[in-house]
Amino acid sequence: MNKFELHITITSSDSTVISALTDQCDLSRAQLKKAITKGALWLTRNGKTQRTRRLKKVLKAQDILHLYYDEQILNQTTEPAQLIADLKDYSVWFKPYGMLSQGSKWSDHCTVSRYAQTNLTPERPVFIVHRLDRAATGLILIAHSKKAASALSAMFEHHQLEKYYHIIAHGNHGVHPQPEVITLAIDGKSACSTFSLVEFNKEHNLSLIKVKIESGRKHQIRKHAASVNLPIVGDRLHGRQDIVYPEKLNLQLTAVSLNFTCPLSGLAQSFRLPAELSPQLKNVIKQFLVPV
Repeated sequence: MNKFELHITITSSDSTVISALTDQCDLSRAQLKKAITKGALWLTRNGKTQRTRRLKKVLKAQDILHLYYDEQILNQTTEPAQLIADLKDYSVWFKPYGMLSQGSKWSDHCTVSRYAQTNLTPERPVFIVHRLDRAATGLILIAHSKKAASALSAMFEHHQLEKYYHIIAHGNHGVHPQPEVITLAIDGKSACSTFSLVEFNKEHNLSLIKVKIESGRKHQIRKHAASVNLPIVGDRLHGRQDIVYPEKLNLQLTAVSLNFTCPLSGLAQSFRLPAELSPQLKNVIKQFLVPV
C-alpha cells in the first residue's frame, strides 16, 4: 500500500474526516495524520474541491473525500526556503534545489508556497505568481492577496520586469559573441535568451554566465545552453552525459535578481540574491574537479 487513491462519498452528517478514513483504509491514524498534514487530502463540498488538513472536521452528507497517498512523495524532504523580503502584499523568497513552486494532488509539503504560508508572520494566504523548475534555485515572488496575485501575474505575462539568472556551464563562453542571443524554438514555440560572460576559469573550462530570457519555455535556459555547446553543470537531463556528477552537486542555474516597478505601489523594486546563495565557480570546483 505504498501508493493509492481513495475516494469516499459521505452518506451521513455525523462522521469526521479521520473516522471516515479509518473506516475505509488500513492506514494507521498516525499515517493518516502525516499524509493529511502534508497535503494529501482533498474535500469536495457543493461542487468545490479544496485541500483540507482538518482531521476532526465534521463532514456533511454528499461530501466527497479524496485521499492521494504516495509514501515515496510523503517521505521527501528539502532544504528550507529563505525569506529575502516581506512587503506584506507579497514576499520574495530563495527557493532551494528540489523544492517545488507549488504542490500536486499528492502533497504540497515540499513547496515554497506551503513553506511561505507556514513561516510568515503574520500568516497570510499564498498565491503563486511565477515558477521555477524543481532543479533550479533562486528568487521567487509569492503574492498574499488576489489583488496582488493578479497585478504581479500580469506584470510577468507582459514582461514588465528584468529577471536575470546565473549559470555555470562547461566550456568557454568568451569565444562566443558578447552578448549572445539564442533564438532556438522550444517545443515548437519561439524562445529568446541572452547570454553574457561574467567569469571564465581556464583550468577547469567553466564559464559563469548571466542570462536574460524574453520568454519562459520549459527548461529554456538549459536547452539553449546545451544548443550552443555550453551545457550547464549538474544538468543531468540536457547536459553532459559523459560525467557522473557528485550527488550533492546541484544544477547550477539560479534566478539571481528581479527588477520591476511594483504594480501596487508604483515604487521601483530591486532584489538580488546574496553572494553565498548565487552560483560561484570556486564552489563548484571544490565539489567537482571537471576533466578538461
